[in-house]
Amino acid sequence: MVTTPRVGVLALQGDVREHAALLADLGAEVVLVRRPEELATVAGLVIPGGESTVIDKLSRIFGLQEPIRAAIADGMPVLGTCAGLIMISNELVDGIEGQQTFGGLDVRTRRNAFGRQTESFEAELHVPELGDAPVHAAFIRGPVVESVGRSAATLASLPDGRVVAVEQGSLLGISFHPEISGEPRFHQRFLDRVAARG
Repeated sequence: MVTTPRVGVLALQGDVREHAALLADLGAEVVLVRRPEELATVAGLVIPGGESTVIDKLSRIFGLQEPIRAAIADGMPVLGTCAGLIMISNELVDGIEGQQTFGGLDVRTRRNAFGRQTESFEAELHVPELGDAPVHAAFIRGPVVESVGRSAATLASLPDGRVVAVEQGSLLGISFHPEISGEPRFHQRFLDRVAARG
């Protein structure tokens, strides 16, 4: 019997609805996670784009920071997009004073590496792990991975070499917004990780 994966979208701030809709289209049962008891009911978590500083502060206010850190340490599959990539990075460059991340992903990430929202752009990316068809990626004030540690692997880079997608075990972090461009393959890869973990 095939079971429907029950996954969460961290719903403190950001483009929550778009992720939830894409996951539902892929057959997942989606829980909007705002409290530790909701996190405890899911087998995987998507951390959406938005403002990493706000997500950090609200995760502490709502008592989610430590439970999410524990879930990541325990191997829960997590997909972080844009601000979500920042939140799962072990090291953050140019964060505001006191800003914290959940950590887990062996990378150093820079916030707002592509400038202001008016400097948003789209690009076609080659991601061999997702097949031959290019990934249409929308970058909106996205971060960039400045260095990839030995535990993590690069999935995609821009033509100039800047790393914009990384993976480490059950963690997947990307600088752009597949939920906006309608690109389902990263979410499917995340759901495959959830299914493999049982």
